[in-house]
Amino acid sequence: MSTTPATPASSLDGPSSRSARLLPADPTLRRAGLLVALNALGNGLYFPLGVLYFTRIVGLDATAVGLGMTVAGVVGVAAGVPAGRAADRWGARQVGSWLWGACGVATAAYPLVHSYAGFLAAVICGTGLQMASRGVQGAIYADVLPAQTRVEARAYLRTVTNVAMGVGGAFGAIALQLDTRGAYVTVILINAVTFWAPALMVRRLPLAPHALERAAKSSGTATVDRWRAARDLPYLTVTALNAVLAVQYTLVEVGLPLWIVERTEAPRWTAALLTIVNCSLVALLQVRVARRASRVPSAVRAMGWSGLLLGAACAVYALSAGLSPVWAVLALTVGAVVQVLAEVLSAAGGWTLGYELADARVHGVYQGVFGAGMSAGMMAGPALVTVTAIQHGTAGWAALGVLFAAAGLAVRPAVRWAERDGEWRGETSGPSAL
Repeated sequence: MSTTPATPASSLDGPSSRSARLLPADPTLRRAGLLVALNALGNGLYFPLGVLYFTRIVGLDATAVGLGMTVAGVVGVAAGVPAGRAADRWGARQVGSWLWGACGVATAAYPLVHSYAGFLAAVICGTGLQMASRGVQGAIYADVLPAQTRVEARAYLRTVTNVAMGVGGAFGAIALQLDTRGAYVTVILINAVTFWAPALMVRRLPLAPHALERAAKSSGTATVDRWRAARDLPYLTVTALNAVLAVQYTLVEVGLPLWIVERTEAPRWTAALLTIVNCSLVALLQVRVARRASRVPSAVRAMGWSGLLLGAACAVYALSAGLSPVWAVLALTVGAVVQVLAEVLSAAGGWTLGYELADARVHGVYQGVFGAGMSAGMMAGPALVTVTAIQHGTAGWAALGVLFAAAGLAVRPAVRWAERDGEWRGETSGPSAL
């Protein structure tokens, strides 16, 4: 756990500002924000049309494309821990640069795909590398951001990501409207560039003082068990519970559009409305919530409340079935607002616990494990939501809500276990406040 003393001023605030500014005072965070914005802009451009490019332009079967993307996701989850181990060995910034550069190469190869075999090779490399880079990103943030404001800084970066993806999505809609090979290829190549630029920029992010101090202390000391995270049962338990809560991210993308069309009288455009509500409120609330969940006790409370709020959101979504179109839209919107509150709480709590319960000497493999858990939860989400809510209606929503609530409340005993087991890290924390 971090032992760096807190500073009175937030890295997101200027000399006279009392709230988060558009441009933070910390120059490293500004650079990281630019890096994240570029990559998110490219992703936002590409995501709305990626599947359509391979089905409409290349001519591949939609089911086969979906299967290939699932295989690529599994590869990405499996690669998360080895990528984190590589980050510990060669440096998170260096490995992150390699991964993003390789993602750019794989993405730039998409226009060369003319067969299913070529599609599999390209998408497994592109998607697998991108998913593997999530844990490495966490390790980069652990090394370059001040420990005392790291969670708040990650909230700022998430806000930047949401805004940039929204802007990218708006321009991606133009390519969709044109619906030509040239438009699709242009977007793909722009997306490739938005991997290459961050790959060059990340190497220039300076290490934070605590990372420099840790590196100096580690030289000449006993060898650290660099695979410990894969056998750290308390940490793995917290990771698994966080993965369950991560299933919520697939509700807006997959579950609610299917629910709206198949089970409610709400118009189809309601799915777009809920996406706008989600992105807008996350951008408004994430930094503020993160400031209140930057310590382990407050993070545990945030995770508990997140699970309960997700359970409540599931109940509201279930009520929308059978209502008139106007009331169905209203119920779905209320549920979406409740879910956003849960989302920002779980995101902030997860960041804090993912860092504070890890061995700071090997953040790469720990963040690789945590990122792999998140990826696994998001991969399992569509199937889980379909077999519960979509297939069984109210009973399915109830089962999903109970699962969310149980996972959130189970974080507290899991963290207590992790804190009791923390002596092997050489930690000297005070009595637990849990």
